[in-house]
Amino acid sequence: MPRTRLVSFRIGPDPAPRLDKALGRDVPEEESLSRSRLARLIEAGAVKVNGVVVTDARAKLSEDDAVEITVEEAVEVATQPEDIPLDILFEDADLVVVNKPAGMVVHPAPGSPEGTLVNALLHHFGDDLSGIGGEKRPGIVHRIDKDTSGLLVVAKSDRAHHGLAAQFADHSIEREYQALCHGVPNLADPRLRGVRGVHVTSDGTIRITTQLARHKTDRQRQAVLFQGGRHAVTHLRVEENFAGSAARVSCRLETGRTHQIRVHMAHIGHGLIGDPVYGGRRRVSEKALGPAAAMVAAFTRQALHAATLGFVHPATGEALRFAAPLPEDMAELLEALRAAAA
Repeated sequence: MPRTRLVSFRIGPDPAPRLDKALGRDVPEEESLSRSRLARLIEAGAVKVNGVVVTDARAKLSEDDAVEITVEEAVEVATQPEDIPLDILFEDADLVVVNKPAGMVVHPAPGSPEGTLVNALLHHFGDDLSGIGGEKRPGIVHRIDKDTSGLLVVAKSDRAHHGLAAQFADHSIEREYQALCHGVPNLADPRLRGVRGVHVTSDGTIRITTQLARHKTDRQRQAVLFQGGRHAVTHLRVEENFAGSAARVSCRLETGRTHQIRVHMAHIGHGLIGDPVYGGRRRVSEKALGPAAAMVAAFTRQALHAATLGFVHPATGEALRFAAPLPEDMAELLEALRAAAA
């Protein structure tokens, strides 16, 4: 049985209107419980208010309500350190920014017990990784898909983990992705404007707003919903048009849900090139793109790269912003598309 500890406190004056927000405000700071961790604890039935388990994050609280949260103690990670090279863009005592290659899983799972980013982090940093999140020393604050390349910030201290998690929770982190998609999202296209959840903003970007939840029959997929699920917002801008058959787009995340960009691009009819789950069986026009069409067909991962990451350093308050160039496979495909469309 996992070891647990009991966190007890009372709700202060002028309580927030919802349980999750009230806990985020009033939980003792030394407990280092992030908003996302608190949300999971509520869902798991680990929160009692006045002796009664409450699983509704929207439940109302009153001043002086007694709260008890049962928290599992951090456990040693069974994952073994592995000497895997890391592309480190920034490091200090609190955090590290890494450019993850495509093909690397972030966290070990039953199908990927080794060769992950966590294996590499444990080798490079050992005990100098945070332990907030139920495991000791993983340092993982957010994730990107195995076959998506690009930037991740990893917490080395608990204060960094807590501070970064808060920024992810309030959507103040800057995250922009570069992607190659089938077709060209066209603001003048009545079909696109008719897709539910699509809005054209005043600056000419496309805003996609839906709910996302695990697919009812395929547990490996996410599905678009408009009731239930989790709120998801993506801002999309077309950067280059390749003969009407493909496009380079930038996608800015307002929220960060599992597979969010991939699902939203498929929802609007412009699945990512190479995406084996959401891309469908679309082909680009060989007449329009010549040899580049074969490269598109042969691209075996979603053409998606986490290119920009910006946040406020949780310890120093400094605004930090990082950029990572496209990996070689996407860069080569992009150049082929440019040459074909020239």
